[in-house]
Amino acid sequence: MTLLPRGVKVHLAFGYIDMRKGIDGLAMLVQGVLRQDPFSGHLFVFRGRKANLIKIVYWDGTGLCLFTKRLEHGVFLWPSNVDPGGTLMLTTAQLSMLIDGVDWRTRAAMATGRGGMITAAD
Repeated sequence: MTLLPRGVKVHLAFGYIDMRKGIDGLAMLVQGVLRQDPFSGHLFVFRGRKANLIKIVYWDGTGLCLFTKRLEHGVFLWPSNVDPGGTLMLTTAQLSMLIDGVDWRTRAAMATGRGGMITAAD
């Protein structure tokens, strides 16, 4: 069972950001750096430098929502050797694993045979 509406895309932002940014700053990054529409209804996932904190920006049709999670132990795993400013599309299952602190890249690699890189967004 998923809480996300059908057709919602999950964009994992490459690199890391200053986690002091709030909802407006993150929406500006979505638009300016990722060149996406923050009001599209899709999820945009960001990670901080320490890698134990993620923020997700989402437009629910009435306002921007901000979801934050900090892991007490471990880090959120991100694709390596990529340039900031791009995104990677995740499935809802991969997002669920990411939020739970599971290495979604390994399971994706086993399922796709492509090292977890499912689809890169433009």
